[in-house]
Amino acid sequence: MDRKDFLKLVGTSFAVITIGSCLDGCKKKSNSANAPAVDFTLDLNSSACAPLHTNGGYIYNNGVIVARTMSGTYIAVSQACTHDGVSVVYQGSGNDFYCSAHGSVFSSSGSVTSGPAGSSLKQYTCTLNGTSLRVNG
Repeated sequence: MDRKDFLKLVGTSFAVITIGSCLDGCKKKSNSANAPAVDFTLDLNSSACAPLHTNGGYIYNNGVIVARTMSGTYIAVSQACTHDGVSVVYQGSGNDFYCSAHGSVFSSSGSVTSGPAGSSLKQYTCTLNGTSLRVNG
């Protein structure tokens, strides 16, 4: 093998590796099937949970967004948008979750109501017992 053939082979190999890496980066970051199983309890009296004292407030914990709806109930879904992995926010006025990166909207149960996201957020169960809120699923 002469130098010209060697450089051609190295260049082709580099191109294949680079294109493969680029295509891998285009894959969806997460979906509800990949969302972790969780089981944690929040002390609603703690300062970290202060946003949950107000209807429409929300917090992030263990990869989950926990929100208090405008009617005062608690809901929880996976935190990462299924389109690009960006953290969603809770919008109390619409009782939905919104991803600011590309505009995906999810219902209070995590279903996609407006894309580009193609799969739902994982929904978790919230159980209130006094000032303790258990989130699991």
